[in-house]
Amino acid sequence: MALFALSASGMASTLNQNVSWTVDRPATSTKYRVVAYGDSIFAGYNGSISNAARYSAPTVDAEYLSARWNVDVESIRRAKSGAVARDVYENKIVADRSYMQAASTRVVSFEMCGNDGLQARTAFKEQTGTCNYSVLDAAVSSCRTYVAAAMDYINANAHANTKLKVISNLYYPGYNADNVQSSCRDSATGQTVNMRDRFLPAIAKMNYWMCEYARQKGFQCADSFAQYMGADYDSNGDGQIDSDALRYVSGESEASYINRTAVTLRATLRDANTKFVSSSSSFDYIQSDDTHPTYTGGTVSAGLWGGSTGTGAPRYSSFSNGRSPIWNQYGHERMGWALSVYQPASP
Repeated sequence: MALFALSASGMASTLNQNVSWTVDRPATSTKYRVVAYGDSIFAGYNGSISNAARYSAPTVDAEYLSARWNVDVESIRRAKSGAVARDVYENKIVADRSYMQAASTRVVSFEMCGNDGLQARTAFKEQTGTCNYSVLDAAVSSCRTYVAAAMDYINANAHANTKLKVISNLYYPGYNADNVQSSCRDSATGQTVNMRDRFLPAIAKMNYWMCEYARQKGFQCADSFAQYMGADYDSNGDGQIDSDALRYVSGESEASYINRTAVTLRATLRDANTKFVSSSSSFDYIQSDDTHPTYTGGTVSAGLWGGSTGTGAPRYSSFSNGRSPIWNQYGHERMGWALSVYQPASP
């Protein structure tokens, strides 16, 4: 049993968590498909090697789409927890392309690069002696390469009936925990560096290119960084709601985006464990592992024992102003809503 536990732990570092869940609305048999590719975020990872959140962001998105079109919607999640961007691209988007090639497909979404960033952060934290920043640069470069490749591949392979293609960018898990000094020392100053000061611009670069490539290649960009890291009220008196002010602006330069999000508006950034939805009310968007989004609605089998297929009635029959009653109370609910705002009016 001990050997099995060690084996299971190793497998969990890159764990396939594939789920098909159909939102089954009453009085209709028409069904369309939404396909989502990604790592542990879209998988709905919750620390288990055998199950995952039923309503991770892509399935929340499918629930919104079902209400908008008054049809059944099949949410296909092809995800691999622990996968870096190259792995998601090669072993999910490319290897599992058949799921988006179905004639019933109307939406294709994906997310990646989180594990590239997490692995680079771990490597940097372990450094002693002179700091080597190349691990962060390599993560950014890999993210850019495979985000662009993924969009090109989806554009070439998604069924012609697909109405919407969308990417979700990265929030910053561990924002507060990273506000500590490094063990390594900068070669120019001889001093240790604040790790958050180094990681934030790297995440900003990844996020910029996700949204910029989306603009160039016919995708929409769901700005999860802005949704998670900024309050839903104007905390600095600049006349803008913080989560709106942090959003990528179509066509802006990389330098402008990084300066705006990591410098000018840095004081408005908040750890997503305390997501302020008003000046006096907040919710926890991050699970106790300080990495993965919170969720509600139970779990489904997904992981070591294979994927699962299920069907269930929608949790809500309609959405007032395009938002569920819990749209801002959990991390996955917020990300799913952010994906949904780009949905076309008809299939």
